[in-house]
Amino acid sequence: MHPVQVFELIFTMLLAILALHWVALRLKLPPAVALLIGGGAMAFIPGLPVFELDPELVLVLFLPPLLMDGAFFTAHAEFKRHIAGVLSLAVGAVIFTTLVVGVVTHWLLPNLPWAACFALGAIVSPPDAVSARAVLQTVKLPRRLSTLLEGESLLNDATGLVLFRFAVAAVLTGTFSAGAAAGQFFVLALGGVAVGALMGGLWMLLLRRLRDDYLTITASILLCWAAYISAEAVHVSGVIATVTAGLLFGWFQHTVFSASIRMRAGAFWQVMVFIFEAFIFILIGLSLRGVLDRVGGIDVVLAQMAVPVLIIVLAMTVARFAWIFGSDAVLSMLRSLGVKRARPLGAPAATVLGWAGMRGVVTLAVALTLPDAVPGRDFMLVTAFAVILVTVLLQGTTLGALIRVLGLKEDETPHARLSASQAEEAMIVAQKNAVEKLAYDGDGNLVHPQLLERYTRRAAVAAIYTGNESAHTDRINAHFDVILAAVAAGRSELMRLHRAGDIDDETLHSLERDLDIQEIGALENRV
Repeated sequence: MHPVQVFELIFTMLLAILALHWVALRLKLPPAVALLIGGGAMAFIPGLPVFELDPELVLVLFLPPLLMDGAFFTAHAEFKRHIAGVLSLAVGAVIFTTLVVGVVTHWLLPNLPWAACFALGAIVSPPDAVSARAVLQTVKLPRRLSTLLEGESLLNDATGLVLFRFAVAAVLTGTFSAGAAAGQFFVLALGGVAVGALMGGLWMLLLRRLRDDYLTITASILLCWAAYISAEAVHVSGVIATVTAGLLFGWFQHTVFSASIRMRAGAFWQVMVFIFEAFIFILIGLSLRGVLDRVGGIDVVLAQMAVPVLIIVLAMTVARFAWIFGSDAVLSMLRSLGVKRARPLGAPAATVLGWAGMRGVVTLAVALTLPDAVPGRDFMLVTAFAVILVTVLLQGTTLGALIRVLGLKEDETPHARLSASQAEEAMIVAQKNAVEKLAYDGDGNLVHPQLLERYTRRAAVAAIYTGNESAHTDRINAHFDVILAAVAAGRSELMRLHRAGDIDDETLHSLERDLDIQEIGALENRV
């Protein structure tokens, strides 16, 4: 395609993203579902060329920033607390699903080599970080389930990619050593942690020395690709390196970023991630036509592949449920034996966890990297696409209903020592104490009485509110409603002054920014 045509296609895709996302919001569907269906429909528009994903480009372009976003906002305390469960899903469940899918595939297609069957298992076994994020944003889950799913989505791609590499190597060479594979897996994982920690540390030092907001924001965005590309260059896990760097970045950003950088970078990052996530599902849909053309069309798929593909999708789903319920049974047994730290999920939570196994772009991209010499390549490609369609369209659209039917509620109290209102009170008291010290000059004269009165009043109100939040909800909301009304009145007057020519644009933008901050603060503080 001509470069201008490429730009026009990208522009069209962006317009489609806006339209499809709006439709999804109106229909109360996960946006990923609408984008996937819309992309698939676009693939068959007359005159549009067959779209083929470059798998290597997709992985290096889209995966790092989305992994970084998930790691950056990870709740570190919860992640550490549930790390055993996260690793059980990200490593144990992926390996188990790979084995189950491999066995079922060989039973269905006995002429397909065992290594090729396990390669297919590795392709479809890891739930996708992007798909999980896209669906989890539309549902409310108990804290523990959210942590397990988000943690799993950050790490399981590394397991699946390593298993895939070993399986493909076994297909092409005819040799495989489980001991060597296990050792190499730990080398890749630990190497990824080391590279991610190194890149994250170097980036923190760099960001502290940059004195310009826009340079700092740009450098912070580049960290995800720096970690991923550096790790892949030394042949360790780019996924784990990116996640490690993201965890470090999220931990230290509170002291590295100024307030203005945090607000600007947060807004830019959220828009970028939104576009990247949307593009992924549009691209998956657009690739449908190319996949069908490669295998001979939809008739060939339905006649020759439909039944075995559906059986493999079922086996993959059952394997995830089997691992989760089996692990929960072990936890229940340990609990009955007196191991207090063993906390089973229970059947409702385990059911939701088992159903939340959406696959996405990594599954398709990895399938597309299969060498032509691998037996059953076309079948694997069709299976990968079918797995994405079934999990996103079926599981993604029904997960919210399943949560409501099962009546899942938060079954654990927050393990932080202080509640949000208690933390806010401590923060306000610290501010009041600072103001008390600075409110007087060197001779002991009060020079900032209004500030002192303001912060003393805030501390008194916080003390009354803490522990009695529910009793003051209506008054708090009414208070901030008045602030919002005052902001609206101020904004109306500001616009009148500007339209009348009484103030210039610079004054308008300066005062408007003040009103924006007031409005955001009021909206955030409404209960």
